[in-house]
Amino acid sequence: MAKATRAAFGETLTKLVEEGVDVVAVDADLAGSTTTGKFAEAYPDRMVDVGIAEQNMIGVAAGLSLAGRTAFTGSFAVFGTGRCWEQIRNTVCDSNLNVKVCPTHSGITVGPDGATHQMLEDIALMRVLPNMRVLVPADYAAACAAIRLAAATPGPFYVRLGRAVVPEVYDEGFTCELAFANVLREGADVAIMACGVEVAEALKAADLLAQDGISAEVVDVMSVKPLDEKTIVASAVKCGRVVTVEEHSVYGGMGSAVAELLSEKHPVPVTRIGMTTFGTSGEPDELLAYFGLDAAGIARRVRETLGK
Repeated sequence: MAKATRAAFGETLTKLVEEGVDVVAVDADLAGSTTTGKFAEAYPDRMVDVGIAEQNMIGVAAGLSLAGRTAFTGSFAVFGTGRCWEQIRNTVCDSNLNVKVCPTHSGITVGPDGATHQMLEDIALMRVLPNMRVLVPADYAAACAAIRLAAATPGPFYVRLGRAVVPEVYDEGFTCELAFANVLREGADVAIMACGVEVAEALKAADLLAQDGISAEVVDVMSVKPLDEKTIVASAVKCGRVVTVEEHSVYGGMGSAVAELLSEKHPVPVTRIGMTTFGTSGEPDELLAYFGLDAAGIARRVRETLGK
């Protein structure tokens, strides 16, 4: 059943406590939207709502981590990374604290809330920080796995969660390790490397391209930092051309990370599909189509890249 990746947050935290993991959550007056409210209903003594104060949210989470707790933070991505970036940098990452930054409502699929709430720079902001690991799950099952991985691994994590319902990519109970990229579809002519909501769109684009005789490999680059260098380089060697697609700015995001890696390890032509402007209001599917981030838009860019 298709769900939003944010639905995994409160549910997974609750299950972790039931399994004996000492997790706590700190939110910034958005517990209903981030789903940490579900966690608070089950374990009210493990939830702190600081109000509309993301900088304080990070400070409280840092303090809880210094007391030996595994602290998760909520909020919307534009506030949960942008408003409190300095606190994440200086308080969490500089001291390598066990704080997991897991905001929801990232990317243009936030929808009608518009450009002010459609965070498109968060991957860049987080992956530049020393000690920070960055995960961008493709669906609900992957989000559950990412949250579990963050809880089990000491140190700072950024897990990017979304508002919109997304198609299933993985089966229930899916697990992953750090530095994870997964070849979901084998191909020979071009490797489409995607993350987050774009993984399902990339798979549909590969079907469209197959109708034109183009064999597209699809790789889910869930771990943006650290990258699964072996899988990414192997796919580039095999296909000879890479197209990256993300619901994020093309500057500093997953596509930039892949291009940086390949420029050092195995240079091939890389085309980055993503955002170069702010977003706008609309329904998620409308916005993906408008900005060329749906399956048709991806297929069109791949054809252009291949000269077909």
